[in-house]
Amino acid sequence: MFTKKKSVLIIMLVLTLLVLNSYAEETWKITSLNWEPYSGAELTNQGNSVQKLRELLRKEGIKLIVEFYPWKRSQEKAKTKEYVGYFPAWPEEVSEGFIASPIIDMSEIGIMNRSGICIKCENIDDLFKKYRVGIVKTYRYPKVIDDAIKKYPHNVDFSMNEVSLLKKLSMGRYPVAITDPNVMKYLSEKEGISNIELFKLIMKKELVISLRDDEDNKKRISLLKKLLKEN
Repeated sequence: MFTKKKSVLIIMLVLTLLVLNSYAEETWKITSLNWEPYSGAELTNQGNSVQKLRELLRKEGIKLIVEFYPWKRSQEKAKTKEYVGYFPAWPEEVSEGFIASPIIDMSEIGIMNRSGICIKCENIDDLFKKYRVGIVKTYRYPKVIDDAIKKYPHNVDFSMNEVSLLKKLSMGRYPVAITDPNVMKYLSEKEGISNIELFKLIMKKELVISLRDDEDNKKRISLLKKLLKEN
C-alpha cells in the first residue's frame, strides 16, 4: 500500500512533469512573407530569422508552422485565431490589435543606388527632396523615412515587392531605393543583376513577432523572454 508520503511525492512528480511538458505538444502557426534571406518558402529552413525562431521554440518542444503570403495578406490572415501572429516584422509594422514580441533577430535599412550614379544628400529629408526614391508600398517604414515619404510624395515611387523594387532601380526608374541591403543583395544575385550597390546604411532594425493582443499571446511573450534570456 502507498503511504501518504509516497502519494504526495507521486502527485508532485506528476505535476512537475505536467509543467515541464506544458508546451510539449503545442504548435505555433504564423504567417510570413518571402523576404530572403530572413524568411522564404523556398529557402533552407525557411530563412535565417524563421530558423532562429524555430530553434528557440524547439527548446520547449514547440512546433513552428509558417505559411507564406504577400505581406498585407499575411497581416490580415494573422488576425484570425488560427494563427499566433506574423513574423518577421519591424516594430512599426505591429498593427493595431497586435503586440510585439521580444527581439528575435536584427535586420538593416539602407539607401541602395544604381552603380555609376553620384548621390549627394545630407539626410533622409534631403534625399527625398533631391531624388526620386523607390520604396516597397506594403512596408511600414520607421518614422524618419515615413515622414519624408509623406512630405515629398511626388518623389516617391512605390513597388509592390522587393523584386519589383530591385528591377526598377536596376533599369533606372529611380536612382535610389530604401530597403534592407541584405535582401537586395540576395535578390540581385538571384536575378543576375550586378549594377546595384549600397550608398549608405541608415540603421539597424529589430525583427519581432507581431502577436494578436490576447491572454494566450501574453503568456507566449513571457515564454519568449525566458527562452531568449537563457539563449
